[in-house]
Amino acid sequence: MEPMTRIERALMAALARADAPGAPPRLAAAMRHAVFPRGARIRPRLCLAVAGACGDDRPGVAEAAAAAIELMHCASLVHDDLPCFDDAATRRGRPTVHRAFGAPLAVLAGDALIVLAFETLAREAAAVPARLPGLLMILGRSVGMPGGIAAGQAWECEAEIDLAAYHRAKTGALFAAATLAGAAAAGAEPDRWRGLGELLGEAYQVADDLHDVADDAATLGKPVGRDAALGRPSAAAALGIDGALQRLSTLAEAAMQSVPPCRGAAELRALIRSEATRLVPKSLAARAA
Repeated sequence: MEPMTRIERALMAALARADAPGAPPRLAAAMRHAVFPRGARIRPRLCLAVAGACGDDRPGVAEAAAAAIELMHCASLVHDDLPCFDDAATRRGRPTVHRAFGAPLAVLAGDALIVLAFETLAREAAAVPARLPGLLMILGRSVGMPGGIAAGQAWECEAEIDLAAYHRAKTGALFAAATLAGAAAAGAEPDRWRGLGELLGEAYQVADDLHDVADDAATLGKPVGRDAALGRPSAAAALGIDGALQRLSTLAEAAMQSVPPCRGAAELRALIRSEATRLVPKSLAARAA
């Protein structure tokens, strides 16, 4: 089965459990609005790719881990778009959750997706109890303090921002969780995969900074120019366009080299190379080349 099919199936099953008889229908609808239709699903795809490279002896556990990572990511986008943070009007080309359902339900939808991520992982991984504690710890550390996505969001509230720490937490944490969880779901040693996730997370953040200055809202499906408008740290601002493009290339190459020896190393490096090309804004492709 194709990775994207596995991911969508797992996400649909998780949301179906949340939308059970007696559940508040508008909250259930807000949660679905946050998760579907899909984006690139790069984090869960990475999770499944690492699980596959490590043998993927429990596909259901790997799928639950991938779904949990994506649910956590979607929750972070709902909260990030709120009026108290970005006040974004669109996400993936349509109204953000708070614009479609109101801020109170958006807060609750993000919170409920976080809880659903843990429930989804615990439900499936309970069949392999030796792996469950490690998987829950990986997920928990990716969202909390001191280095999870909540910490990443909090850096925007500080007077002085450590750009590296900000990027590691806000974006890198879930990428690292994806590689760690993929390995742990397959019964492999997760720490060998941390470097890959951290490098890919930083690469993705650099690419996001470039899209914010080089793309338009129609192409990106969300507002652009937000880093400058909100006074946020940005690799594009700190390094310049050409410097950020070079940094993205360096990170992608380092990520490919960081893949540990495994049966699926070649396929995983090919995926990284493909994603690195896709991440470059089309308007900058010639400069990147």
